[in-house]
Amino acid sequence: MSLLIEFLEFIELPPGEPVSKLLSRVLLKSRQITNAEAGTFFVQHGRGAHRKLEASSLQNDRVRLKSAGFVIPVTTSSIAGYVATTGETVIINDLYAIPPGRSYSFNQAFDQATGYRSRSMLCFPLQNHVGEVIGVVQLLNRRLPGRDQPVPFTRDQVDLIGPINHIVGTAIERAQMVDRVHLQNKRLRERARLLTEQRSRIEALQDETEDAFQISIRLLARAAELHDEDTGNHILRTNEYSYFLAKCLDMPVDFCDEIRYSAQLHDVGKMSVDAAVLKKRGGLSSQERDEMNRHPYYGYKILSASDRLRMAAEIAYCHHEKWDGTGYPRKLRGDDIPLSARIVQIADIYDALRSERPYKPAFSHERVVAIITKGDDRIEPRAHFDPRLIDLFAANHEGMERVWRELADPSGAVVASVAQHA
Repeated sequence: MSLLIEFLEFIELPPGEPVSKLLSRVLLKSRQITNAEAGTFFVQHGRGAHRKLEASSLQNDRVRLKSAGFVIPVTTSSIAGYVATTGETVIINDLYAIPPGRSYSFNQAFDQATGYRSRSMLCFPLQNHVGEVIGVVQLLNRRLPGRDQPVPFTRDQVDLIGPINHIVGTAIERAQMVDRVHLQNKRLRERARLLTEQRSRIEALQDETEDAFQISIRLLARAAELHDEDTGNHILRTNEYSYFLAKCLDMPVDFCDEIRYSAQLHDVGKMSVDAAVLKKRGGLSSQERDEMNRHPYYGYKILSASDRLRMAAEIAYCHHEKWDGTGYPRKLRGDDIPLSARIVQIADIYDALRSERPYKPAFSHERVVAIITKGDDRIEPRAHFDPRLIDLFAANHEGMERVWRELADPSGAVVASVAQHA
């Protein structure tokens, strides 16, 4: 665990730093703990037959390297491609004497061009929280003090690397998602500038900017969810449940449309919670619980700067308040809790109860309806929820079940493509 904490502290980047620096830090730390003198970080792009690996970071203590950027297909004919395809870790003692029968071979072009002699290799995948390979780390030539020649990597190095795989992979995926948000926001600013200069195209550009806005907030919502396991289509369903309940309340069209995209940002404040608290297994200390309970405030600070996200900000701030005033962070009571937050609270809890989690099985629709309307050992409905919304839910719960079925997570998949729902 100490190595994992050390690794996470080392790769931590200041806000605004590009993902490329995170990848370089991951590669450098991997080399340091395995005594590798060289290495390459490959990032996987594409899907299916179109997958490819791009060398995003190259490091070598003995050879001056040109910039990264070369691309190789994801097939089992190359070592990195084999690791990306199978998810296996590969150790090779001598790259010039790979045992027969292996599907992959070693490309000697780099050695021939530079005079470098590649010998031992450790190549392992980095996977996200659902086991998808998002990158490959390839380490070369393990060096030990007093030895003139590189020595083989061993299972001990694999055991050192193993615990960081999923957590670092998820950290990288989360950073990439945030990077995409920043890039999208940069594009939005550029589009706003063009609106000023080209008034004749304002109508078309407004439509385009609205699409980009919707994509940006979905990326932001997805980035906030990456710390969780098995979240699946949770944020998409939360949007639709909230929209459905708002329509059942006969709320104005503008309110219904706004809650439909604002609900997904309810937990965006978790992006600002200390990573060690988010990743901790088991119970939290009182200090850690206090830090976790600040995520509504963090979410409000992130979202309140935007006029378009005022409802999202109030939802993020208030979705853990309770009707009887025992919630957090401000212990609001009754109608002092914004209606939007009261709606999203029921939507969020309904989906959480319906979904399988590491600590609980998925509950049936009937059981969830009973919990929300009648309670159980953890939930007292008339204390937790707006009584009017409990009655509304009881009268219209079949609509919630329809949303669940329509946006159910595919078997074996937990994260829906943002692009498919843009």
